[in-house]
This record gives sequence, C-alpha cells and structure tokens, in this order.
Amino acid sequence: MASLSKGDLLKIFMQAFLGFTFGFNAYGLGVKYTSATLGAAAFNCIPVTTFFFAFILRVEKVNTKKASGMAKVGGIMLCITGVAVITFYKGPYLKPLNNVHLFQTQQAHVSSKKEWILGCSLLLLSSLAVGLWFVLQVWVLRTCPSPLVVTFGQTFSSSIQSFVVAIAIERNPSQWKLAWNISLAAILYCGVFVVSIGNYLSSWVVKKKGPVFQAVTTPFNLIVTLIGSEFLFKYGICLGSGIGAILLVLSLYSVLWGKKKEACCHDASNNNSITNSVQVEREILDNI
Repeated sequence: MASLSKGDLLKIFMQAFLGFTFGFNAYGLGVKYTSATLGAAAFNCIPVTTFFFAFILRVEKVNTKKASGMAKVGGIMLCITGVAVITFYKGPYLKPLNNVHLFQTQQAHVSSKKEWILGCSLLLLSSLAVGLWFVLQVWVLRTCPSPLVVTFGQTFSSSIQSFVVAIAIERNPSQWKLAWNISLAAILYCGVFVVSIGNYLSSWVVKKKGPVFQAVTTPFNLIVTLIGSEFLFKYGICLGSGIGAILLVLSLYSVLWGKKKEACCHDASNNNSITNSVQVEREILDNI
C-alpha cells in the first residue's frame, strides 16, 4: 500500500466505514430484530439501490421512452413495494415443512411490531449503504486499480473502526469471551469467506463488468438461507416476508433485464455503425 496516495487511503477508509462498518452492523441489528430469511431477502434490494445511486451519480443512464428504461424504473417501484410489504405486513406464520433438523435451537425470537419496523428500517439503510458503496467502488478503483489492495485496505480499516464501535457500545466483559461453538464458527466464516474472499470477488466483478452486473446472483442468498432455515434449524417465515421477498427478486431481475436489453441495443448500434462505415468505404473505393 506504499504506492497509494493520502487521498486514496482516505477514500478506502471512508469506503470501509460506509460498506463494512455501518453496512454490516446495521444489517446485523436488522437481522436480530427480524429474521435471517428477511435479511437474505433484503440483499435483493442492493442491486436496485446500486442502480439508483448509479443513476443519481450519472454512472448509469435511463431512457424511459425505451423498454429497458421502463424496466429499470419498474424494478425500483417493485423494490419499494416489496420493502413496504415486508415492513408493514407480517401475515400468518408459516411453519417449516421439515420436522427433522440438524441443529436443535431455541424457538425463534418473536419480534414486536416496533422491533420489526426498526429491523426492516435498518435492513433498508444497510442496503442503501452497500448500494452506494458498490457505486463508489468504481471511483476508488480508477486511482487504485488493484481489487486485492482495495479489499485489504477496507478490511483492515473496518477492523479498526468496528473495534472502536464495539468497545464504545458493549461494556459487558462476558460478551467478549469466545468459545468453541457455532458462534465462533459463524465469526470465522463471515471473516474469511464473506468479508475477505467475497468482497475481493465483488471488487473484481465491479472492475470488469460494472456495479450493477455484480448483483446478478443475489437471489441465491435468499434461496440458500431458506434451505438452511428449513433443514438445519426450525425457523419458518411470515407470509408478508415471503410475498415481499418475491417482489424484491422480481425487482432485481427487472433492473437486470433492462440493463441487458440496453447493452444489446448498444452493441447492435455499434455493429450497424461499423457496417455503414465499411459500406461507405467500399463505395468510395468503387468510385475511384
């Protein structure tokens, strides 16, 4: 990191606070007040919020007169609707179909209406923070072209920031003790795979394909979480969460379809321009 300027270091530090420190902590609290399944569903907001900030910061363009632009705007509307359904409508509790579970846990915490709304709000804030973080990654990678260096700098900066926040908030010494249990396994898994490997791959994809394209596999988070909750634990979901999750997945693919349609039209336009240029050159040569 010796080749990085002070401006680059400041960008990486602020990016770490936005995407890691604030985003992950808000997400963790949101999952605590709602459920793991809803947390996975909230991940589907990230591509939509990414596109929203990309449009605001003029990284992406929208032409509402074309089908691609209408699909992008429709995706944002579906996302807003899905978030509203999840937040304000819980509906009946749907018990898991599988009665045999690998881990025997206590009954899932039933959130009050106030906790539920707070948790959904935190998940939305987390999605907004991570969406903005993805867009600003392009800004950072322009001056620091190595995704591995950016990932290391952000992870290291976030470790310091999170340590300071944890000391300020958690004063109970017993909460800092680690034991050989599933909690330690979850911490190691999150640190190694989610933060380190996952974010390095995210930075690499953002650099190669852009911030919106990175989110194409986001719905798999929800699918894997539903399967894990069903077969590993004894957690079900609320009807409102299921309906909202479907709307969020639809919003994701609406935006991605618009993005793909726009890219295809752009490629076709370029090919036509090249063909026309070749024809003009041939006509000039024939006249000569």
